[in-house]
Amino acid sequence: MESDPQLRALAARLAAAGRLSVLTGAGVSAASGVPTFRGEGGLWRTFRAEDLATPEAFARNPRLVWEWYDWRRQIVAACAPNAAHQVLARWGRRPGFTLVTQNVDGLHELAGSPDVARFHGSIWEVRCRDWCAGSPPSWTDRTVPLPVLPPPCPHCGGIVRPNVVWFGETIDPRVFARALAATSCDVFLTVGTSALVYPAAGLVHEASRQGAFTAEINIERTPASDALDLALQGKVEEVLVALDRLMEAATAPEP
Repeated sequence: MESDPQLRALAARLAAAGRLSVLTGAGVSAASGVPTFRGEGGLWRTFRAEDLATPEAFARNPRLVWEWYDWRRQIVAACAPNAAHQVLARWGRRPGFTLVTQNVDGLHELAGSPDVARFHGSIWEVRCRDWCAGSPPSWTDRTVPLPVLPPPCPHCGGIVRPNVVWFGETIDPRVFARALAATSCDVFLTVGTSALVYPAAGLVHEASRQGAFTAEINIERTPASDALDLALQGKVEEVLVALDRLMEAATAPEP
């Protein structure tokens, strides 16, 4: 793999980039055993993610939605960061690096990535459904499994909801501003994303408009592939490890 001229060219660009931004999606966590919830095997019982991850679904049946999230939390709790998370955590120590993730599983942080811009929130955070006066905006709860579904708000006795961004909801303006600022870079790399969910999928195109070199690493081509400067197919953890090795070789001092 490391002899691939496209991979070597991308590694050289990454090594030379003063400002590098990376957007990750579900494909990054696939090797850790986290289901993608899209495509084959993407159903839970008879429901699609799009049927459950909405404010309307939660209003109709909060217990059902929480059963799905409780199941997901139990799966993620048993998962560990894979080589892709570890490579990106190492890159996170370099100046000018920004990591934006669509994932809610927290594996980037567990791998040691600092200051991750979580575009869609975190499955490990909850908030009061009613924004009661006694509660903070959100808080961490890693209880697995949850003893009561839906979980009660400890501040008002109502119920809490996952602090994630559902279909039809807006991105936290502060997170969106960070993600948009990340498009002003030398190289913008998308890793393991379907390029289907907006506004996250639009970030790479905004980076291109600003003059960044844009590249994609995914198991298969996406709707964005033809518009980018480079699209590589393969298991993202394997491609990232190969890139990391090539970058180390490119920056190693002469003997």
